[in-house]
Amino acid sequence: MRLGVLDVGSNTVHLLVVDAHRGAHPTPMRSEKAVLRLAEQITDGDRLSDEGAELLVDAVAHARDSAVGFGCAELMAFATSAVREASNSADVLALVHERTGVELKVLSGEDEARYTFLAVRRWYGWSAGNTVVLDIGGGSLEIAVGIDEDPDLALSLPFGAGRLTRTRFASDPPTKREVRELRERLDAELAPVSRRLRKIGPPDHAVATSKTFRTLARLTGAAPSSAGPMARRTLTDAGLRQLIAFISRMSAADLAELEGVSHSRAHQLVAGALVAEAAMRALSLAELEICPWALREGVILRRLDQTEEAVQTAPAVNGSIDQLSGRQDHSSGRTGRYGARWTQ
Repeated sequence: MRLGVLDVGSNTVHLLVVDAHRGAHPTPMRSEKAVLRLAEQITDGDRLSDEGAELLVDAVAHARDSAVGFGCAELMAFATSAVREASNSADVLALVHERTGVELKVLSGEDEARYTFLAVRRWYGWSAGNTVVLDIGGGSLEIAVGIDEDPDLALSLPFGAGRLTRTRFASDPPTKREVRELRERLDAELAPVSRRLRKIGPPDHAVATSKTFRTLARLTGAAPSSAGPMARRTLTDAGLRQLIAFISRMSAADLAELEGVSHSRAHQLVAGALVAEAAMRALSLAELEICPWALREGVILRRLDQTEEAVQTAPAVNGSIDQLSGRQDHSSGRTGRYGARWTQ
């Protein structure tokens, strides 16, 4: 079947279209994303702003129409930390459903970690043994570890690259004091996590996913995306320390000029690198292997594992595409009312 997965994250709204059936790997057919930076649309009252809500409505409407155009049989749509933590989350979700017909399911941080872990397990297989998985998003850091497809421990911590950039850095580039204080805070907060993971036993395989880790690996010499998903990519602790010494002195504008760094995420690269460094230090990891599969693939794989009558933990399917395509919305063209631009 052809499936569409819509991931509403802190930075982007990403539609992934795959051809898949149970027992086979999902084959990506199309990918579209819009940079909304919803986490930056959170007001002092922890509300998603009216403008942010309208941006989201336009983006979801566009993704729904794209899923119809690409021939998807089903569309699974979920939201993570930015929407999850907004005090008006229920109102925003209701507005999206009313205007687009798409029901966004909010994933907990632990669910994010579990779905991502499943994707990593399927990518590397049972031979990976006891595996630890790290995923840095815009709003949170997910950590999962285990030997089966369901991790023995799944955690979500409020150490997203975007969140820490907004709350811990007042300067661009950050001052030496800001960098030092963030390092100290991360070390203190990750110490108890380290103790919990040590009780499970040392990992046989250490893996990282997400755009932040892919960018850091690229900047330390890993193969570019043009080399394809099968190219082995790693991030070492020594390479990361050298990279931080370099990028922590650069402005976001200068970072955006580096090969492999997207303009939309350049401003949060230093914070993301510090989170990666602290996590590797806390867990005594000298090297991470970068996995091309992550949360979206985990959602797809879980959906394929389950029958429609027994869906319990995966985000609910939001109805057939035929049903969704008949909905009316107020979006205003490809760029959206507030100019959210889509890239393929």
